[in-house]
Amino acid sequence: MEMKGSSSDLVETSGDVSNSKKGGLKTMPFIIANEALERAAGVGLSANMILYLTKEYHWENATGASILFWWGSIANFMPIFGALLADSYLGRYFVIALGTVVSLMGMVVLWLTAILKEAKPHSCNLEAGNCSKPDFGQVALLFASFALMSIGAGCIMPCALAFGADQFNKPENPDNGRILQSFFNWYYASVCISTLISMTVIVYIQAQFGWIVGFGVSACLMLLAAATFLLGSKLFIRIKANKSLVTSFVQVVAAAWKNRHLALPPVDSDELYHHDKGSRLTIPTNKLRFLNKACIIRNPEKDLNPDGTASDPWKLCTVQQVEGMKALLKVLPIWSSGIMVAVTLNQHAFPVLQANTMDRHLVGNFNIPPGSFSAFAIITLTICVAIYDRILVPQISKITKNPRGLSFKQRMGIGILLSCAAQAVAALVEKERRVRALSEGLANHPFSQVNMSAMWLIPQNSLTGLAEAFNVIGQIEFYYSQFPKSMASIGVALLALGMGVGNLVGNLIVKYASTRGGKQSWVLNNLNLGHYDYYYWLLCFLSLVNFFYFIVCAWAYGSTEEQQKIWDVEQVEKEGDILIL
Repeated sequence: MEMKGSSSDLVETSGDVSNSKKGGLKTMPFIIANEALERAAGVGLSANMILYLTKEYHWENATGASILFWWGSIANFMPIFGALLADSYLGRYFVIALGTVVSLMGMVVLWLTAILKEAKPHSCNLEAGNCSKPDFGQVALLFASFALMSIGAGCIMPCALAFGADQFNKPENPDNGRILQSFFNWYYASVCISTLISMTVIVYIQAQFGWIVGFGVSACLMLLAAATFLLGSKLFIRIKANKSLVTSFVQVVAAAWKNRHLALPPVDSDELYHHDKGSRLTIPTNKLRFLNKACIIRNPEKDLNPDGTASDPWKLCTVQQVEGMKALLKVLPIWSSGIMVAVTLNQHAFPVLQANTMDRHLVGNFNIPPGSFSAFAIITLTICVAIYDRILVPQISKITKNPRGLSFKQRMGIGILLSCAAQAVAALVEKERRVRALSEGLANHPFSQVNMSAMWLIPQNSLTGLAEAFNVIGQIEFYYSQFPKSMASIGVALLALGMGVGNLVGNLIVKYASTRGGKQSWVLNNLNLGHYDYYYWLLCFLSLVNFFYFIVCAWAYGSTEEQQKIWDVEQVEKEGDILIL
């Protein structure tokens, strides 16, 4: 056994296989297949879930949408816990494996709600309005399936992308940034392709063969995802879990408060700042300087142990801890601008209900399932990623002198504007649908088909796909570049957290649209008497305000290159600290 230096981010290998024989392209089929199959199984369930809740459980439209917002919110909050578990305790590999098994359990429970007659209210005539509501046990079983799937997704979501990047990341390579960008783009595109298949094939199976067969297919896909990931176990590079990041962050705050009376040393006084042995990051940056007091050495004989570690980590932290805390605090304003984007991207329930009332005929006797129209967003996203990565980036980079083409912040800003445009188009389409429904005398027949093609829903879905391609992928790259690699899962989890908060905000907006101080609801159970177009205009206005808020946050953040260079230098140093067993 040979050890060079020390690092909290040691790479584990096993047997006599050297680290050079692990990672790389050969691991991608297992990592991407796991995420793609998990996504295909999950999206296949959520795409049509509003119809399952309204038709099988007899909940109203607004109630069903609120349940889905809560489910999405919990599913997107859980990645924070999954990321902490991975980065602080178990490592990404074991957390992904755990999440895959728990997701499988959740899908099996949901499958049981469709199989067991006692798990749902008795069938009835929805238009007659004499339907019974689900009892406590039925609701508990359904929500248990949602909870298990949320926990599983919370383990997989923040770790899969970072775990894949671990197999490629080599900061000493001058082309590393471009390689990682291509990996992020194609990883996201491959997941989107699986989502597309889910939104078409699995949703069609649900519509044609029923919930029992449809949910069963999702459970089988999840079983295949677990088997695929475990088969690649011997090929993976595994980054060891660091010490608890939560504890580290709290220690920085505590130490900075205890040392608040100290004067900051001169900028170049690296001997007065506590840092990891052998680290190139010896002096804290000047941003958020009040936190720098957490790593000031007051008395070397009292503050440091013989091996150079802090005698009391609650009074003295390392420069690396302080900079990690700063990185988290600095990205929060830009992160918050993604909340409204998440609200617009999570508009799955109402478009499905709209499509259900429109002419979905395509060819022959084939009708596109209502839940499949979101597939147009995925198609647009996938095409956009391919064109941008392979055609536009080389051309744009000649102008911007940026190897990525557009900067992270430029891509995010464009995505926010596109999400605003998507809601404006959605409002115009819904207004036209409602006018036609009323002119055809369907005011009191909400389940009757309006003489209007559902293809009108394609433009808003395509704009949503473009918004996601620019903003969401831009966010992923931004977080990954602004955090040390030991915090990569936390960085990726921020995106999921934004989606979770977006679901909560979306739920509040639905509540406002359904109550409005006692006035008539915009989101009535009867789409033809409601004003869903007003709801979309409200989202459009809030998205426009969010765009100007993002501009302010992006300006205040400053350069992203400076922070990225700090962590790349530190990571290159750690590449020499590899444990070979």
